[in-house]
Amino acid sequence: MKQYFPRTPRFIMRFFSKYTWRFPSNKKEIFLTFDDGPTPEITEFVLSELKKHHAKATFFCIGKNIKNHPEIFKKIISDGHSIGNHTQNHLKGWKTNTEDYIDNILECNKTITQFNDSTIKQQLFRPPYGKIKKSQAKELLKRDYKIIMWDVLSADFDITISKEKCLQNVQENTKEGSIIVFHDSVKAAERMEYALPKVLKTFSDKGFVFKGI
Repeated sequence: MKQYFPRTPRFIMRFFSKYTWRFPSNKKEIFLTFDDGPTPEITEFVLSELKKHHAKATFFCIGKNIKNHPEIFKKIISDGHSIGNHTQNHLKGWKTNTEDYIDNILECNKTITQFNDSTIKQQLFRPPYGKIKKSQAKELLKRDYKIIMWDVLSADFDITISKEKCLQNVQENTKEGSIIVFHDSVKAAERMEYALPKVLKTFSDKGFVFKGI
């Protein structure tokens, strides 16, 4: 099993305090996020489930996937969800020099603009794998990007865990203001498609509202 935290420890949030990990809130609101799309059928499944519960979410899209599936991308927007940048080619920041990394993010931003008829309210960015160098983050913050991380990781990407464990990761760690990570990708599909409907129903029944960032 890969090493990660289903719930991000507070010391990490404090150390990287310029990133957004959660939204301090006393209200019953949750921020669902989906990385790596748009992906045929899988993203459409997500959109269908969100609509059933009148839920909004934020999709951190890969630029090349937007180009390959523009109609799905436009459906995300027309359904009223928020859009974030996840690089053009799903780059790992730790293995990419800063100039190339920023260029790839800017390329993704151009792709988002190319296929988006509405105005993006703010520039949201999530680093693939959650890995980004200090120099890369500094440059993005200077360009007024908001670096959105998470406090709850479903771990739907982990093929070694069960779909029940994926659901447990979310249900046991989510609270008011949480940012939850799912993936609308082929790799994550089995676990995400099991967990997401149950998360939406469980927290909706408890009076929570799902919002985009």
